[in-house]
Amino acid sequence: MKLVKKLTFALVATLAVSTLTACSLYTGIPGRDGKEKVEEVAHKKANELNIGVSISTTNNPYFVSMNNAIKSMAKEKNTKLTVSDAQNDSATQLNNVQNFISQNVDAILINPVDSDAIVPAIKAVNNAHIPVIAMDRGANGGTVLTTVASDNVAAGKMAAQAVEKLVGKNVKVLELSGTPGASATIDRGKGFNNEAKTLGLNILSSQSANFDRTTGLNTTQNMLQSHKDVQAIFAQNDEMALGSAKAVQASGQKIAIFGIDGESETHDAIKAGTMTATIAQQPAKIGEMALQATYDYYQGKKISSVINSPIYLVDKDNVDEHKW
Repeated sequence: MKLVKKLTFALVATLAVSTLTACSLYTGIPGRDGKEKVEEVAHKKANELNIGVSISTTNNPYFVSMNNAIKSMAKEKNTKLTVSDAQNDSATQLNNVQNFISQNVDAILINPVDSDAIVPAIKAVNNAHIPVIAMDRGANGGTVLTTVASDNVAAGKMAAQAVEKLVGKNVKVLELSGTPGASATIDRGKGFNNEAKTLGLNILSSQSANFDRTTGLNTTQNMLQSHKDVQAIFAQNDEMALGSAKAVQASGQKIAIFGIDGESETHDAIKAGTMTATIAQQPAKIGEMALQATYDYYQGKKISSVINSPIYLVDKDNVDEHKW
């Protein structure tokens, strides 16, 4: 009888060890009571995962590059992937995320339209105990497994330094900011404006153009009416910068134009002399790093709360580098 009990105990112990080996612990998702809760997460291979991806807009080449990289990597790993386009609308993005929750996906990758408006979606994902990863833009609430992005404060700072380096000191600058409330808008503006103050750049005006090319063109045209003596324009993304370049060309003025992103059309514009420089990001790399973080999570690996993607200054001297 004692031998039977010993054998039974040994079997139970072996099963317990096996179960623990097959699971990892994740403490980043709060329980329904709002408190952080330790949960066991079964290890899964890449080809066993079903992942939802919410992109802010596929009208911007930057996010198309990110989206394509995620799709390509998922195909290579045989991961089931469902991608939704929020069309730059926060309400649409919330609905898309709720659909992913209903589908009981294993993880959700979110590129927020707005860092404040995305919070209810993040919290809904948290309550469903699904890991969520933010891409390119952060969330101002809820809990994410990690945020994969360029250091946007550093990008803004680098842009201000480029203005001084390539145009000169005490330069008069116009700024085109992005979508109000987006973390990229806030951080790039913070980095640029703080460094501009340190360097003595004179920011004549700052207006939102919503990260959009056409809006960038129209906003620049209006700003140039009030500021005839501007020497440089800093746009918080390349789409606005390219729109601004058209407005400057139409005005006949000679104004240096700086952007952030590094899309291929910007490289062509720098070569042609219609743009001066851009701070190149790596959107494809951001997408790949976000998906890899999901794979690592389901292998029980520790995930950093922030994963930074590299940035580079691109001007006429290195225009053929850092393309995406």
